[in-house]
Amino acid sequence: MAKRTQSAAWAQAWQRGFSAMTRTTLRAGTRALGRAMQPAIDKHKPPPGEGDWIAGVAMGSAGVRRFRLYRPPGVPFGERLPLMVMLHGCGQDAKAFAMSTRMNRLAARERFLVLYPEQDRLANAQGCWNWFDTSAGRAYGEAALIMKAIDQVCLLYSVDRARVAMAGLSAGASMAALLVTRHPERFKAVVMHSGIPPGTAHSTVSALGAMHGHRTTRPLDATPESMAAAWPPLMVIHGAADHVVSAHNGRAAAQVWADAAGARECKQRQVQRGQRYAMTVTDFKRRSNTVATLVEVQGLGHAWSGGMTSQPYSDGQGPDASRMAWSFASRQFGA
Repeated sequence: MAKRTQSAAWAQAWQRGFSAMTRTTLRAGTRALGRAMQPAIDKHKPPPGEGDWIAGVAMGSAGVRRFRLYRPPGVPFGERLPLMVMLHGCGQDAKAFAMSTRMNRLAARERFLVLYPEQDRLANAQGCWNWFDTSAGRAYGEAALIMKAIDQVCLLYSVDRARVAMAGLSAGASMAALLVTRHPERFKAVVMHSGIPPGTAHSTVSALGAMHGHRTTRPLDATPESMAAAWPPLMVIHGAADHVVSAHNGRAAAQVWADAAGARECKQRQVQRGQRYAMTVTDFKRRSNTVATLVEVQGLGHAWSGGMTSQPYSDGQGPDASRMAWSFASRQFGA
């Protein structure tokens, strides 16, 4: 009897220990799973701030691309708002680019929509837009998908189709320029930040040469008459200390746009706001119309000028590129 009682006591003690160990293991596993899933959870959370962060998908012959649309708060039924299309750089996605540029905060204040198409990592492992791959046709396929996203947003949301502009960073800037050259009549302005102009590369190898400023840019397939009639003005923002994409590309982008329009280079001006990096600003004009504006930012590397310092590819010491981009676009909207 005593042996059975002792055995039962041992069994109960073992069961309690096993249960406690199981609970501890489950709690530890749950915490580990939570930590592992946190990046995915954070990715799908909207950026901070008021307004709507709307998910969408564009589909075409080149595949599928996700996008996000920011809509400022308090848009009444029937009101048509301008649209700024923002193309992220390598190593970024829609949310990261929105947070880095703080474009949503500006959109809430100035009342415009912001579309963030997102590159698929299966299409490019680094998340870069394949702007350079014109020989294989991937660049044009991705450009078509971005246009699908724009068309979808224009159809479903309160977009003023006469007030659409495009901006991008690095590979996103290059894709933005490529897209606008294919559909110039659809946009009122384009802003290239730290990018490479179209006609400079056609493959991965030539893109590497272009990044270092070792490639010549081909002339645009446009005439001064067509530029004056339909092509949107270009703003180029480039860091003078950019060692990833040579600043030579910024000058080349503005020059090729100006040459196609028969525009002349105007006198440079120096601008500095407070303690931010100084800028050298050059306008290219055809008669009284500004065809291109080149903004060379002293001390800026390969980063969004004036962006959120805590985000990668962002430099808070630079002049505010988001404000410059919106001001440039809004001037064209009112022209």
